Amino acid sequence: MPVLTRLIPSPVVVDIRPGALDDLAGVLADQRISQSGRLAVAVSGGSGARLRERLAPSLPGATWYEVGGGTLDDAIRLAGAMKADHYDAVVGLGGGKIIDCAKFAAARVGLPLVAVPTNLAHDGLCSPVATLDNDAGRGSYGVPNPIAVVIDLDVIREAPARFVRAGIGDAISNINAIADWELSQRTTGEKVDGLAAAMARQAGEAVLRHPGGIGDNDFLQVLAEALVLTGIAMSISGDSRPASGSCHEINHAFDLLFPKRAASHGEQCGLGAAFAMYLRGAHEDAAFMAEVLRRHGLPVLPEEIGFSVDEFVRAVEYAPKTRPGRYTILEHLDLKPNQIKDSYADYVKAIGS
Repeated sequence: MPVLTRLIPSPVVVDIRPGALDDLAGVLADQRISQSGRLAVAVSGGSGARLRERLAPSLPGATWYEVGGGTLDDAIRLAGAMKADHYDAVVGLGGGKIIDCAKFAAARVGLPLVAVPTNLAHDGLCSPVATLDNDAGRGSYGVPNPIAVVIDLDVIREAPARFVRAGIGDAISNINAIADWELSQRTTGEKVDGLAAAMARQAGEAVLRHPGGIGDNDFLQVLAEALVLTGIAMSISGDSRPASGSCHEINHAFDLLFPKRAASHGEQCGLGAAFAMYLRGAHEDAAFMAEVLRRHGLPVLPEEIGFSVDEFVRAVEYAPKTRPGRYTILEHLDLKPNQIKDSYADYVKAIGS
């Protein structure tokens, strides 16, 4: 009888702990990612640039590239600049925009990427997707997974608290995304990858049920691990399905309809997840999710991020258009504006004000 197995695309190194950044050079050399020390390091003008002074002495063979923003043009310029020399690997050091630019540029020039995030705002730090602004708005581009992920919890703690809160919302929304995936399986026959679903669901549940807060190293460790596992789950499934359902459709609708007013990705996904869980009839789960989001300082009502009820209804109605072909509770129910408004009023009562 044959033994069947499969290879799981995942980083060679995942180092999450206080002080991890101090051992970055050793990790790169010991794991044979860059024994020569020739690295292209992409940094932002903010957190990444401040860390450059700290890291430069331990990375004498590195060339530092400051990235202006998170656009497709920025990523293409970075790739063009890196072609002028020969490197072993690319290091993305900074927030999500810098890491996404570094992901795209590394893929373009055929080099492995080492992701060194300075905040935990979303699961993109280890995902096979680079999200970049372009002339049409915002696009998602398939890229290889990072070969290594190094997360220094001391650095994470120094980032503004809103970034950690955003990561919490993004991680917790996995639970709703998996519920949408399983709904599609029952209704349309869409195949669910059980391993990817299990990893993404458990990542979300670990954050949802952890009693700690954003100031606790134990909680930050769990959140960082959850975001990494979610990225790997997306690699296993080959798309964003394990982490993107109706919650993300609502988030994208906010971004498209109100581009100048949209809140953070994680804030909108967390709010969208709590409401979508209520729509699917999981009223107790929705109330508990809203309770946890509130405890961490995240919004659970659109008014808390500057949107009226009518604007929220408009976003929920528009949401299915943001991911054509994706089946979630929103497509399943196909609610009209008055039905969305009535459901929202019931949701508010269910979670308490």
